[in-house]
Amino acid sequence: MAEQQAVEDPSGSGRSGTGRRRFLGLAGAAAAGVGLTACGTSSASSARQAPLAGASGGSSIGPAAAALQQENDKPGNPDWKIGNAGPDRAIEGWADRTSVLPGESFGLHVSTTAPGFKVSAYRMGWYGGARGRLVWQSDQLPGSKQSAAALDPHTRMISTDWSKSTTVDTTGWPEGSYLLRLDAANGAGQRYVPVTVRSASTAGKLVVVNATATWQAYNTWGDYNLYNGQNGAYATRSLVVSFDRPYHEYDGAGLFMVYETPLIALAEKLGLPLAYVTSTDVAGQPDLLKGALAVLSLGHDEYWSPEQRANVVAARDAGTNLAVLGANCCFRRVRYEPSPTGADRQVVCYKDSYKQDPGFQQTGLPTNDYRVAPHADPESSMLGVIYDGYPVDEPYVVGNPGHWLFAGTGVQQGDSFPHLVGVEYDRVNTAFDNTPRPIEILAHSPVVCAGRKSFSDTAFYTVPSGAGVFASGTMRWVEALDASGDGSSGADHSMDAKAGAMTQKVTENLLRAFAAGPAGKAHPPQDNVAAVYGH
Repeated sequence: MAEQQAVEDPSGSGRSGTGRRRFLGLAGAAAAGVGLTACGTSSASSARQAPLAGASGGSSIGPAAAALQQENDKPGNPDWKIGNAGPDRAIEGWADRTSVLPGESFGLHVSTTAPGFKVSAYRMGWYGGARGRLVWQSDQLPGSKQSAAALDPHTRMISTDWSKSTTVDTTGWPEGSYLLRLDAANGAGQRYVPVTVRSASTAGKLVVVNATATWQAYNTWGDYNLYNGQNGAYATRSLVVSFDRPYHEYDGAGLFMVYETPLIALAEKLGLPLAYVTSTDVAGQPDLLKGALAVLSLGHDEYWSPEQRANVVAARDAGTNLAVLGANCCFRRVRYEPSPTGADRQVVCYKDSYKQDPGFQQTGLPTNDYRVAPHADPESSMLGVIYDGYPVDEPYVVGNPGHWLFAGTGVQQGDSFPHLVGVEYDRVNTAFDNTPRPIEILAHSPVVCAGRKSFSDTAFYTVPSGAGVFASGTMRWVEALDASGDGSSGADHSMDAKAGAMTQKVTENLLRAFAAGPAGKAHPPQDNVAAVYGH
C-alpha cells in the first residue's frame, strides 16, 4: 500500500482515524508522498469436488493431486483455532526458518510467563471443512520469560535474541502451510507461529506462495513495522524488519489467516496438485518454479525482491500461468539480508529514504516502489493491472459475463456484488506503456477514492509462451471465498453468500484451467480496453 492514514477494522464497519491504518485490523501507515499515494493525490459445502482431470485430458489424476486428496481425506481437527489468547506476552514465539523441506528441523524460540507450554503443529487445508489437521504435538516443555525486544538505533528494526526453546523435526510432515499453536501451561494463553514445509519440486503443480515478506512488513510486534514507529509516525518507521520476532496480528498468525487460508482450503478441496513455498524461497532459488503449472499470489503480496520478480517472470515466459488473487501485488522492491539466526531473515525497504540505504549506496538499486525512479519498473508489465489506490469499499461489477471464467456463475452484464472491491484495488491503466496487450477486462467496477473517480478491473492476458495471467483487481478476493449469509452480520466486510459463491466458482474455473497447462493456448484474450474505457 501507499503511505496514508486510514483504518479498516476486522468487522468491516469502516471506522476511520489518524496515525494508523488497518487491513482487517492490521496496523499500517502514515504519509510518505512517493509514487502513487492515496486516492485523490495522484460455508462452502464439505462435499468433495470432482477430481481434476490430468493435463493430458485423461480421467485419472496425477500422483501429486492424488497424494493431496489422500491427505485431505484424513480427519481434520477443528479445535486448531485459538480460543484463549490470554494477555499480551502470556506466550509468543517465532521459528528460525520461514520454511523447511520435509524432514528438516527448525528451532522454535518461545517466551512465556507460564512455567511450561506445549506445541501443536496443524497443517492448514480443507479436511472436510475442519481446515486444519494435527500432524505433531510436543510433550510439555519448560517455559521462561525471555528478553524484551531490541531496537536497532540506525534502522529502527525490532528483533529479539531469544534462546531456542526446542528443535522441531518435520520428519513425516506433508508439504504445506502450518500453524504451530503454543499452549501455555495452566491455560495462561495461546499463540500461533506460522511455518511452511515447502515443496522440493513445483513441477506439474500450482504453487501457493506464502507472502512472508509482506507479513513481516505489516507486523507490529514491538510497536514498529515498515509503516510507522511506536509513536504512530511514518518518520519513525522501521527501515528494516526482522523475522526474529513473533507476529502480532491474528494471535501470531499474521496476514496468513485472512489473506491466504481461504484459498488454500478451496484449492485443497478441489483436489488440485499443489506445491507450497514462500516469497523468500522464490527469490532465492532461480530454478524453483521450473515446470510449475501456475504461481498463485494470494490476497496481499506487496513486497517483492527483484530476484523474486525476475524468477516469476521467467517462469511465466516459459509457460507457467500466474494468478494474482488480490491487489497491490509487487508494489514494493525489497532486499533480503541475514540476521544472527540465518540467511534472508531481514527485509530491507527504505521507501522514499532509499538514499540512506547502505545497499543502495553500494549497488545503486533502491528499495522503494517499483514504479518510482531510479530504476522505475512498473509492476503492470508482469500483472497486466497496476495498483491505483485506497481506501475503497465498493461493489464489484461484472462487465464481461460471457467470459469463460464466469462459466457456471449465472452472472449477467452489470451484476454487482457489494463490498467486494476493497480496501485496495488495481486497474488496467495504459498510461503505463508497459501494460501487456492484448488484455481482456472481465469486471469494471466504478470506485470513488477520497473524491477521485476511478475503476477496479479484473483482467486476463497471455504471453507468447501461452501462459495466462489473471488479476482479480481487489484485495478482498480471497477473503470473499468465505463470505456467507446476507452480509448483515458485518463479517467478511459485509460481503454476502452471493459474493462467496461467485468468487469460489471463478476461482475454481481459473485453477482448473491453469492446472491443465498454459491457459492462453486454450483461452486467448480478446482485447477490450478501448471498448471498456472508451479510448
